[in-house]
Amino acid sequence: MRRLSFMWMTLLVAGSALAQSKGTQPGAEITYSFKYNGKPVPEGNIKLIIKGDKVRFQPVDANAQKELQLLDNKSKATFQQIKDKEGNLLTFKKPFQAYEQAELIPGIDTIMGYPCKKAKMRVRSNSIEVWYTDALPVKGTPVLGYAPGLGLVLKAVRNGNSEYVASKIDLRNIRNEELNWPATMGQLVDDATYLRQVIENRFTTINIFNQEQISWGNEHADPDGDVENVTYHYAGGTVIMKKVDLPDLSAGTLFAEVTEVSNGDAYDRTGSLFIVPTDKKSSFLDGLKKGVAALPVYHEKYRGVVATNDYLPTIELMRFFTPFGVKEYNQKTRIKGYQWADSAVYRQDITELQPRLKGKVWIGVFVGNYDKGGHKVSVRLKYYPADRGEEKEKKENWIMPIFNSTNLMEMAGQEYGTMFGKDSLMVTVNIPEGLKNLRLRYTSTGHGGWGGGDEFNPKLNEIFVDGQRVYHFYPWRTDCGNFRLSNPSSGNFSNGLSSSDLSRSNWCPGGVTEPVTIPLPDLKPGVHTFKIAIPLGEREGTSFSAWNVAGCLLGEK
Repeated sequence: MRRLSFMWMTLLVAGSALAQSKGTQPGAEITYSFKYNGKPVPEGNIKLIIKGDKVRFQPVDANAQKELQLLDNKSKATFQQIKDKEGNLLTFKKPFQAYEQAELIPGIDTIMGYPCKKAKMRVRSNSIEVWYTDALPVKGTPVLGYAPGLGLVLKAVRNGNSEYVASKIDLRNIRNEELNWPATMGQLVDDATYLRQVIENRFTTINIFNQEQISWGNEHADPDGDVENVTYHYAGGTVIMKKVDLPDLSAGTLFAEVTEVSNGDAYDRTGSLFIVPTDKKSSFLDGLKKGVAALPVYHEKYRGVVATNDYLPTIELMRFFTPFGVKEYNQKTRIKGYQWADSAVYRQDITELQPRLKGKVWIGVFVGNYDKGGHKVSVRLKYYPADRGEEKEKKENWIMPIFNSTNLMEMAGQEYGTMFGKDSLMVTVNIPEGLKNLRLRYTSTGHGGWGGGDEFNPKLNEIFVDGQRVYHFYPWRTDCGNFRLSNPSSGNFSNGLSSSDLSRSNWCPGGVTEPVTIPLPDLKPGVHTFKIAIPLGEREGTSFSAWNVAGCLLGEK
């Protein structure tokens, strides 16, 4: 009986081949079903459209097609095509022999009635098994890098839990329009160029600033008014601002990215990426344009640091700290075996602040310095879509900044955050009805750069709401040594340590300070008073300590 079945299958194959003879090239449409951990994943299903030696990959879900994948058995190579964001066609060609080669395994299995040989390989530390047949007049594989040219792969399994299995084989003449082989290969590029373009096509990048200088004491010809997409300079040039129109992309994940290099300044400096809320009568823009005295005062001398009925402080997207002289001092401080970074790149997930980042937005960067060359920065917002099948439910969010003691206008006379010496930082706010998942996004860094200063001495931060302590911790970083190669001009001590190695009050030269999330599940609607208490260190001569703390209330409606 088994012999008769095999003979019948052979006759079928021979008949199919005969039907496609007489000058026509053998063709087929092969459909593969995709499963993960035994469960069907329909959006992963794929088809192969085959005509003669040419194979085109076609996802069953057309929305999943991010690039064109091709296989040419005659030239023994695969081709991948994609367009860059300017519309230029890029092609990466890879010979079959450049892929991991399969090792044949003894034995024959039957899949969809066809005898299949088995082979295995390892691809990037993953175990791959394939079952392929030579009983058909076409060759192809459901995954470009899995045994191309070996035969027609009817099953492919990765690490035992991810599998493609042929579910339909349609042997027929394929029209040229169905094959849809590209008329041109465009520009041939290497694998590195191609892979970068594949990755960048998956998300949306909004460029805000590009190599803008942030320095002290230079002249700037800023236009009058509030012109969009133009860089304005404030506080002697140490704050740059731009009014932009941001799209409502509803990203699954939103990253802020800042790239910074020294343009002359050799020191580590406080940096802040922020936006200015303009939904109240007064805003931080008033201080930038008219002087710090235009901002509401707190405790006689601290300007623009707490929310009032008519004012909201800045919303900090990211707090970063420049390293000692990255790039500018790379060749001026040469140490054998030290390969200095060519820039400092700071990235932070700011998805929870996305509701404030759409439409007309004033976005700015501060780097405190008194250097005429200063620093150069670039800023990008990167919007990453949610994974297929994991699109997040669109929620209406409530965001309210309530304090920020970082003196962004330091070089225009804004006072340092020294209010903790005699008192605490306090602010009273009104929480509206109908909020859930209420929380405080809190960022804290201590400053005072000498042995007795708060920069180098852990200090307890306590957060109170209506007199009840809701959170307390020591903001402290012990990982600053990881940034050594970004700090060429960092001072070196007699014990072998460098200044950039030292642990600090929640910041490192060349690093980003992460905010902490403080849940406030018991906070009811109405008026509440927040208090931040920190035991500020005593002055020593002209040296003093200060704390930069920023707080933003978040909730869901």
